[in-house]
Amino acid sequence: MAPRNNEELRRKARADYVFRRFTQATIAAAYGLSEATVGRWKKAAKAQGDDWDKARTAHVIAGEGVEAVVSSVVEDFMMQAQSILEEIKNGDHTVQQKVGMLVSLSDAMTKMAASAKRFAPRVSELGVAQDVMGKLLDFVREEFPQHAAAILEIIEPFGEHLTELYAS
Repeated sequence: MAPRNNEELRRKARADYVFRRFTQATIAAAYGLSEATVGRWKKAAKAQGDDWDKARTAHVIAGEGVEAVVSSVVEDFMMQAQSILEEIKNGDHTVQQKVGMLVSLSDAMTKMAASAKRFAPRVSELGVAQDVMGKLLDFVREEFPQHAAAILEIIEPFGEHLTELYAS
C-alpha cells in the first residue's frame, strides 16, 4: 500500500533508512522519488535534531553490538585501501608520488586501527597488523628509498593477506 501523503512518505523513508539500512537511492526508487528529495528530507530532519545517521548507528549497535559495527567500518576501510593500492600500482604516478600515497595510506590505516581498538578490542589484531605495515612503509621510505618500487610489489599481496588473516 502506497503512503498517502508527504509526511507518511518521510516517516517510511526514515524507517527504511534507519531500520532496514536502505540507501537513499534505494528509498528513492522504492517510492518514486528523486535521491535529492530523500537527501533534503534527511538534511531537514537533522536540522530539527533528528539525525538519521546517528539513529541508524544506534539501531545497529543495539541489534548487533559495537564490534559488528566496527568490523563493518574496518572492512569498508580495507576495501577503500585496496582501491588506493590499485591506483598506486596501476596509476600514472612517479615513484615519489607513490611512496607519498603509501605513507598517507599507512597513516590512515594506523589511525583506523587505533580507533577500532578503542571501540572493539576483538579487532585489535588487525590493528596491530596494520600498524606493522605502516611502520614498514615508513622505514623503507626513510632508510631505503631506492627500494620503493619493490615495496609496491609487496604491499598489495601483503594487504590481501592481512585481510584474510584478521578480517574474517
